[in-house]
Amino acid sequence: MATTTANSVDVYLERLHAQAKTRALYTFISIGAIVFVITSGVIFSEEQNAGSLSRGLEQFWDFPVDLFSGAWAAGWDWFGLVGVYTPELFRTINLALFSTALGFICAVFLSLFASANLISNAWVVSFSRRTLDVLRSFPELVIAIALLFLMGKGELPALIAIWLHTVGALGKLFSEAVENCDMKPVEGLQSAGAGWWQRVRFGVLPQVLPLFFSYGILRLEINVRASTILGFVGAGGIGEALKTNISWNYEPDIMAIMALLVITITALDYLSTYIRNKLIGGIQL
Repeated sequence: MATTTANSVDVYLERLHAQAKTRALYTFISIGAIVFVITSGVIFSEEQNAGSLSRGLEQFWDFPVDLFSGAWAAGWDWFGLVGVYTPELFRTINLALFSTALGFICAVFLSLFASANLISNAWVVSFSRRTLDVLRSFPELVIAIALLFLMGKGELPALIAIWLHTVGALGKLFSEAVENCDMKPVEGLQSAGAGWWQRVRFGVLPQVLPLFFSYGILRLEINVRASTILGFVGAGGIGEALKTNISWNYEPDIMAIMALLVITITALDYLSTYIRNKLIGGIQL
């Protein structure tokens, strides 16, 4: 009996050692492939670019140095400009809030129809999932540029772009949350004669709403950044003001806008983390 046990342990150790060697081999191959891809990409970019990559890396810090030196030369004047650009920041935040709210509502409804445990019709589930795939396939910037050509400069193209992408991104997360929820309450409601919407309202949503709001708040944080980026293509807000000042090389104004953005994003990050932890019962950070 002891001999059999010893043989089993030896076999187990041999298999464990073989698996370790296999993992090490796969890790080595993966690292080699990544290094090859990065090296090939750098060489290809160097050949295709008119300028030298090494020269570009040497000049990488020129703009930050000029920015901080110009702001330093202006003294604390740039700090007073923070209040000047605060209204533009509020426009950007309002844009992100409204588009996130619209995307959240649409994503909730689409996610229900994209969940196989709630919808028995495979065609409806497939159509809803493909719709979500299409909506999140195109970045906000691509959608906004296309709409800007059709509608002209303004905040409406940016709002539609962020809204559509938010629906696709949140809808995917929401549908996965719905499909992973406990179906026993739903089955109990169905046996009691409850309709489809009643089963969703009382059996599904109470389980997933905290997670929905957690994802929604995180998406709001992302959309604030997206709204700023879309300002560079004519969507207004703080991004457009930043683009204008960069074009004219107004260092104090650029420093004021960047400080405003860093403070806002940091505050939103802490606020969203606090609210998400409250919703899902996590540990405060």
